[in-house]
Amino acid sequence: MFLPLILREEYKLRSFENRVLRKMFGSRRDKATEECGRLHNEELYALYSSINIIRIIKSRRKEWARHVTRMEERRGIYRVVVEGPEGRRPLTRPRSRE
Repeated sequence: MFLPLILREEYKLRSFENRVLRKMFGSRRDKATEECGRLHNEELYALYSSINIIRIIKSRRKEWARHVTRMEERRGIYRVVVEGPEGRRPLTRPRSRE
């Protein structure tokens, strides 16, 4: 009914999230030696106490799937998600919406 995340997409999302968190929290400074270093993933997750982006996306997709299954059968989005799109797209240029 809904498309699962591909492992490659999960990897890209995790690396993007870690990159953003590293920008937000900056570098790690060791108090004893006064050296700066890069934060490891576990340290990032300890600083950022929210759930990761993959869980958020999966939960929202499940919510959307439950929402669609409660819809009436005559609704367009229900027919597209459950039954799949019907027919073919025209080969001409799409009409402009004004």
